Amino acid sequence: MLGECDGTLGTPTRVMLSMLGLGLEQTMAWMVQNRPSLEELQDWIFEVAGMPHPEALARYTAWTEDRPAPATAKDHFAAIDAMPPVLDERELARWERDGYAVLGDAIAPAEIEALTGLVWQQAQAQPDLPATWYAPRPQGIMLQHFQSPQQDAARHGERVHKAFAQLWGTADLWPSIDRIGFSPPVTPEAPFRATPLHWDCSLHRPVPFGLFGVLYLTDTEPDQGAFRLVPGFHHRLDAWLDGLGNRDPRGVDLDDEAVPIAGRAGDLVICRHDLPHGASPNRSDRPRLMQYLSMFPAWQQEQEVWL
Repeated sequence: MLGECDGTLGTPTRVMLSMLGLGLEQTMAWMVQNRPSLEELQDWIFEVAGMPHPEALARYTAWTEDRPAPATAKDHFAAIDAMPPVLDERELARWERDGYAVLGDAIAPAEIEALTGLVWQQAQAQPDLPATWYAPRPQGIMLQHFQSPQQDAARHGERVHKAFAQLWGTADLWPSIDRIGFSPPVTPEAPFRATPLHWDCSLHRPVPFGLFGVLYLTDTEPDQGAFRLVPGFHHRLDAWLDGLGNRDPRGVDLDDEAVPIAGRAGDLVICRHDLPHGASPNRSDRPRLMQYLSMFPAWQQEQEVWL
């Protein structure tokens, strides 16, 4: 999930992109390809994402001017704070031990259905026609679709917001603008095409705290291309890095330690970004559908040095 915590751009850029409703990779790729003038960039923003939401723009303006957030934003944060916890003691214990938590029923069934339809549409595939599952996709299991009401419904869901607020310790968060995904079963003609176990952030120490999430849109078994991670790796990351000597940490094979996370449609897996993670090969007979999403505070620290 390239772009979840890219320290080379920093949190202020991510806040601006969140306010504009733009994906980080989406924006970078277009700018590199087109090298636009300011006017061309503005035209592209409005064409792709439309006008910024007035409340998001007001909140962003207040933040850039070091003023308190508008009353509407404060009221929203207070309402999220007042909600009962959505991650219970069991999930919080898993969070402390393993570095990830699972929020069940993160969004409503109707929202899952709408998102599932969007993913099938963007994948140019049909559920009952396996031959359609293997259209050429330059980004592997990633579908480069960032803007839609269906995705926004999950990004702004109250239960999603509350879960991230519990883990960040604040409801004053911005949603990331991330992609959707479609992982069909692997075949000899269509081998597994996804990023190996990796980190999306710099490993230059100290590694700041950060989160990301994967929303399951289908019931997902461990062999169905499930999201995988190395549980608890954050507890030993420093010692592990110390023991590598001059070796590149990103070149070390940790596959044997990775665990696939099974889940139900509507489960949101939230993971620390200092855990090695990635997709796994789908060896079932059904595709896995997902949306990537996260929330972060404007004060989140980023590493300026990439390692």
